[in-house]
Amino acid sequence: MMAVRFILGLLLTVVCLGIAGRRLMFLYRLGRTAQPLQGDRRPDTGAAVKAELLEVAGQRKLLRWTVPGVAHFAVFWGFMVLLFTVLEAFGGLVNSRFQIPFFGNWAWFGFVEDLFAMLCVAAIAAFVAIRIKEAPAGLGRRSRFFGSHLGPAWFVLFMIFNVVWTLLAYRGASINAQRVNELAGTPDAPLKFLQGAFASQWFASLFHPLGESTNEILETVLLLLSLAVLLGFTIFVTYSKHLHIFLSIPNVAFARRPRALGALQPVYSGGKKVDFEDPGDDDLMGVGKIEDFTWKGLLDFGTCTECGRCQSQCPAWNTDKPLSPKVLMMTLRDHALAKAPYLLATKEAPEGTEPTGIPEAAATEAEKPLVGPMGDESARVDEHGVSGEGVVPFDMLWSCTTCGACVEQCPVDIEHVDHIVDMRRYQVLMESAFPEEAGIMLRNLEHAGDPWGLGASMRLEWAEPLDFEVRVFGAAGEDQIPDDVDYLYWVGCAGALDDTAKRTARAVATLLHEAGVEFMVLGEGETCTGDPARRMGHEFLFQMLAMQNVETLNEVGAKRIVVTCAHCYNTLANEYPQVGGHYEVVHHTTLLARLVAEKRLTPVARVDASVTYHDPCYLGRHNRIFAAPREVLGAVPGATLTEMPRTRERSFCCGAGGARMWMDETLGTRINQNRADEAIETSASLVTAACPFCITMLSDGVAQRQQEGRAVGVEVTDVAEVLLRSIRPDLADAAAAVPD
Repeated sequence: MMAVRFILGLLLTVVCLGIAGRRLMFLYRLGRTAQPLQGDRRPDTGAAVKAELLEVAGQRKLLRWTVPGVAHFAVFWGFMVLLFTVLEAFGGLVNSRFQIPFFGNWAWFGFVEDLFAMLCVAAIAAFVAIRIKEAPAGLGRRSRFFGSHLGPAWFVLFMIFNVVWTLLAYRGASINAQRVNELAGTPDAPLKFLQGAFASQWFASLFHPLGESTNEILETVLLLLSLAVLLGFTIFVTYSKHLHIFLSIPNVAFARRPRALGALQPVYSGGKKVDFEDPGDDDLMGVGKIEDFTWKGLLDFGTCTECGRCQSQCPAWNTDKPLSPKVLMMTLRDHALAKAPYLLATKEAPEGTEPTGIPEAAATEAEKPLVGPMGDESARVDEHGVSGEGVVPFDMLWSCTTCGACVEQCPVDIEHVDHIVDMRRYQVLMESAFPEEAGIMLRNLEHAGDPWGLGASMRLEWAEPLDFEVRVFGAAGEDQIPDDVDYLYWVGCAGALDDTAKRTARAVATLLHEAGVEFMVLGEGETCTGDPARRMGHEFLFQMLAMQNVETLNEVGAKRIVVTCAHCYNTLANEYPQVGGHYEVVHHTTLLARLVAEKRLTPVARVDASVTYHDPCYLGRHNRIFAAPREVLGAVPGATLTEMPRTRERSFCCGAGGARMWMDETLGTRINQNRADEAIETSASLVTAACPFCITMLSDGVAQRQQEGRAVGVEVTDVAEVLLRSIRPDLADAAAAVPD
């Protein structure tokens, strides 16, 4: 019997692992057809180990979703512990009395194994309940499983259950066949760990009446069955989206740290940064084909778990637009696999020869453009996937606000925003294909240095109503920022040119003046930081604006910069170091909170109002500035902060990011209206934010409801303006004034 058991078990193992290994080799070869990883993306060993401990072993991101997170934690660690039972099963092929050295001599070890096995079963029950509750059939697009491959997902739950019960049943038969209970306490008692294995003991009690000889046969049959189930499951995993079980480990290790938010990556070609002052003839400008992604990009696509957490948080998807970050990753993965025979044949063909043996389906897939044409009426996204003339529909690509909610929620560190912007770069730089209305903004940036095309001559008008003089660099003939200046105040395009944002600029300037903070502005020396151009994908224009600004800032000797725009903050602090600009950048809410804490600003007058605060994506999620704005509001007497349901990391986008501020929103419902309605529902009279784009979008949303007779008396304003009303109410009106 042992010889038969060993031969059949060995044959089963070799065949199944051979099939799985062949698939893994195919995926490895496919990864080699992609671009090399960017030169500066080598993982920091310490950071990678920490990430593996927190995100893989600790399941940190999953545990944010309490019930499904705990269930997934139980399955993950259940399988980790069950690996010991798997090792025991393979050992049982050779020796029916095999046990893990040292641990096998303790009954508590068997108890722990069975405990985690039962936790797996409980987790499976929780997953079944969650999937029934969240079924797309009842919730439609509101289900985070909409668009996922549900059949394989149910099969995986079924197979996990089979793995657990077959292993436990095999152990139960072993208890009887090896007389574990009968020989307990004797010197030569076998398999002592099974004495405490309560679930296995239950199976043993079921099989005990069959007799010892029958249990010996049953032990062999169940052992081979459990290994067949386990190895068959392994094959299925390598051919399905559940490959993330293996791929998530390297994907987390090679992810951008501390997160793939904040700065976008420069344009790379062949692993080297593209020099836009002297680009090479063969340099890739973004991603135009699936093989233009790096192997980390392909790894991202293959790692997608289809859990839909990104989709559930995406502002575009939640307002009925065609973009689902999950469906986008699935679509790119399926395209890469369908095109794989073409890519492999092309790459592996001898130099100077035409590739042969390419299946017709793969050749057809290779002909599809990565991004479909504008106005493709056949493009759609439904429960059956994506269809259209291109792999990715045009409107799907351009619906993204780059808010980063998808990246924030992804439990396996997929870098959705980077991939979207890379595809936009190719569309803009190589195809000149982008929403028409955005072209006006790009031309204004190129010719006037601001998105509105108003020009540098108007950049100091915001300061005219102030009752003190704002120091302008160069006005007194200085060629360097004087030593007595604490901060260079980067007013930004909105703060200088947009009537609503001018109020914030004046409020911040007034507060800094009241606190005795010496600051200076560049005036006509400022131009746009280039954020909207970069998020649009026009990297060349961004580089031009960024290098111009960095040259100016370096020449004037800027060291510390205060900004009022979340997008300016992110660009100056996180992206300008890529082009030689290294500065200490502080957001105005952080500086104001510090000045209040140091008693240099003392709120006195009551501002009796219920206040809610909207976390700007590029201040909060991208840069982790959550506390400072709330500290400022909390210091204002009479102001009562009421939080919206979605705040901090889960804050809902206003709709302006990703250069969407300058594009018409014609699909679905308006993102800013969705967020404005949420703010109005708090019954707050003051809706506050800390970014001029957010204030514009929320103001428009509130104004729409006011026209409908709702939101009466609701005002949208910046955090700084609320603080000014408490510190110098006599100056608040002057700061808010709009010059004739």
